[in-house]
Amino acid sequence: MSDKAFWRRALPLLLTLVLATALLGGCRREPDAGIIGGADGSTSILLTPSFDSEQLTELTVVLDWTPNINHSGIYAAQALGYFAEQGLDVSIVQPGDNYALQIVAAGQAEFGVSYQEEVTFARAAGLPVLSLAAVIQHNTSCFAAPAGKSIDSVADFSGNIYGGWGGEVEEELLNYLVEQQGMAEPVEIINIGSADFFTATETTVDFSWIFYGVTGVEAELRGVELDVIYLRDIAPEFDYYTPVIVAEEDWLAANGELAGRFMSALSRGYQYADAEPQAAAALLIQAEAGLDAELVAAGQQWLAGQYQGDAPYWGWQDIEVWQGFADWLYQRGLLAEEFDAAAAFSNDYLPQQ
Repeated sequence: MSDKAFWRRALPLLLTLVLATALLGGCRREPDAGIIGGADGSTSILLTPSFDSEQLTELTVVLDWTPNINHSGIYAAQALGYFAEQGLDVSIVQPGDNYALQIVAAGQAEFGVSYQEEVTFARAAGLPVLSLAAVIQHNTSCFAAPAGKSIDSVADFSGNIYGGWGGEVEEELLNYLVEQQGMAEPVEIINIGSADFFTATETTVDFSWIFYGVTGVEAELRGVELDVIYLRDIAPEFDYYTPVIVAEEDWLAANGELAGRFMSALSRGYQYADAEPQAAAALLIQAEAGLDAELVAAGQQWLAGQYQGDAPYWGWQDIEVWQGFADWLYQRGLLAEEFDAAAAFSNDYLPQQ
């Protein structure tokens, strides 16, 4: 059976299980019980202590973009009662016209989803934000091109057209790769903004920068063969954390215990997404009905096991990862001063297992 056919048959069952969980959980009190479907078709009982609504502390987490599989652990923690077990009433919101990091820094949300590059530039500009966890342990982004364009190595970028979003880092990275490879012809860069990857590579550009878990998996479902080059395979400094969970330093100083409870629940949510990708996908789809269910399910399966990866526990961040990428930014003139990477993140709010 093809992956596409499998997900079409599996998704109705998964969604039924999740809806059953919601209904059964609503019928029990002291404590609430929910039946959660496992990836192998098994079920388990989740016991969640009851909290009076007045006992719950309200918190907000703002996403970096529209809901997707990078956020599955957040939705799992909410749906499975992990936040409630910690006495938290968590609202998940989208960023609108602003960046999540700006919203957090302004005190309009306690937590946000950002990425290492954004945190680095924000801190260099004096914004007191701190990364509390790496959502995915290794960079899953890559340069991608339809296989027919024969771009299967960095050297093949020479003379081709790149479609980007106008970021300073992506332009400098491409210039760096041209220099490193000694390419005979430069890479032409066209700003395609948020244009569809498939349409753009069929019409105006040869390759682009994608997250494989979304666009790469979509290509698989469409039957489109891609040549991909992961950034983490180009050089160690490009295996940076994306995305990360952030909070504002002053708020953390005054609410450390509360932050620890939030991160404890979140850690359980992402461990669940790692271990039960089909069920985690169903929870995300139930919460955000407008998503492409087939794409979410296939992407979640592809990402399973990568949230924690080879780290000692979920969310763990390595000083070498932060310092290596920051040093590259400084060497390329994108940071005016050397960066104190150790001050940009903390593992102290994570439940170390």
